[in-house]
Amino acid sequence: MSGRADSSATPVYDALDVALRADEPVALASVIGGKGIGAKLLVRPSGETIGSLGDPDLDRVVARDALGELEAGLTGTRHYGKHGEARERDVEVFIESFVRQPHMVIFGAVDFTASLGRAAKLLGYRVTVCDAREVFATPQRFPMADEVVCDWPDRYLVRVGPSLGPRDAVCVLTHDTKFDVPAIVGALATDVGYLGAMGSRATHGKRVIRLHEAGVTDEELTRVMAPIGLDIGARTPEETAVSICAEIIANRTGRAAPSLRDTDGPLHA
Repeated sequence: MSGRADSSATPVYDALDVALRADEPVALASVIGGKGIGAKLLVRPSGETIGSLGDPDLDRVVARDALGELEAGLTGTRHYGKHGEARERDVEVFIESFVRQPHMVIFGAVDFTASLGRAAKLLGYRVTVCDAREVFATPQRFPMADEVVCDWPDRYLVRVGPSLGPRDAVCVLTHDTKFDVPAIVGALATDVGYLGAMGSRATHGKRVIRLHEAGVTDEELTRVMAPIGLDIGARTPEETAVSICAEIIANRTGRAAPSLRDTDGPLHA
């Protein structure tokens, strides 16, 4: 790589360093094949860019693709024409996403919580367990969690809700309307990508009545996956954790999967 390329990349690297230190999401596009090897373009979630790949049209197309990769938290290689044309291979660009660790908030310090927390850690989540009952919400019971919070769901979500986004998840496991109704109402006010609530169909039917009383609309209720998890016949806490995580993955990737919410009959055969 020439000295000129190094010099032109310096502002990009400086901006990348600032973003990483501030834990801000950002995508870095680098030409690794074809004309302009070494050229770099930094893309922020707002669409703001720093640097250039050598052509304004190529910059525009790559910035668009980089935003998509950033939103999904993906890293990969793409090919373009010299001016960003699709289905051409003149330029090879490596797009690297730098995103914060996805966050799973589990409301309810119950028997299923530890299993779900362990499964979520395997998928790379930062896990928070939140319960208003001090005797249950302890780090000793949930050593896999990154934090255990003793607080009411609505108060906790006031603090962290603005930071929740499409890659994050809220799982309500409390089975108690005085906890799960404020948890669901609070989560619906965020941009969290997945919101699920545990309980039988009868329990959820009663919960829906309470949610309507709290001002939740039918349209908003379509965001709530309840009963939580895929319909795979899960019975144990570990199996239930797998069904919940599988539903989260299907929800994120847009794949069709047999969610318990969309089926009839008993949850357990």
